[in-house]
Amino acid sequence: MAKPALILLVNGPNLNLLGTRKPEVYGRTTLSEIEADVAAAANAEGAAVLCFQSNHEGAIIDFLHDQRANAAGAVMNAGAYTHTSVALRDAIEAIEIPVVEVHISNTHRREEFRHRSLIAGACVGQVTGLGKHGYTVATSLLLGILRGRAEGR
Repeated sequence: MAKPALILLVNGPNLNLLGTRKPEVYGRTTLSEIEADVAAAANAEGAAVLCFQSNHEGAIIDFLHDQRANAAGAVMNAGAYTHTSVALRDAIEAIEIPVVEVHISNTHRREEFRHRSLIAGACVGQVTGLGKHGYTVATSLLLGILRGRAEGR
């Protein structure tokens, strides 16, 4: 039996406060609940999930570097680093696995500085504005991309 694909679920700064931080924007679902939803969706497709959250840019980059040989792809909500971190974009490019960017809120309907993603160009796709469901949509998107690659498409 083939080893299941490992998907990284990476969350950046302040996402550990989901459920209590700005519930009118981010909802009341906790990060643990989102992680469980993603794991269930991935497991149903035969994939495993490794979850990671940090408020520190370097820790996120170190995690990506450390896991690049183990993971088939990643779903990432980089939080505010989306709009500020060239280093994170460079790390996504360097690990050479497909990454789908996800955001709970529609960043294009928020403050102007949130309209631009520095990491989007290094990602294979972006899901934004679907609330907590965006994570499972992003996971399905990533798994579809991985299946396509495995099938030579």
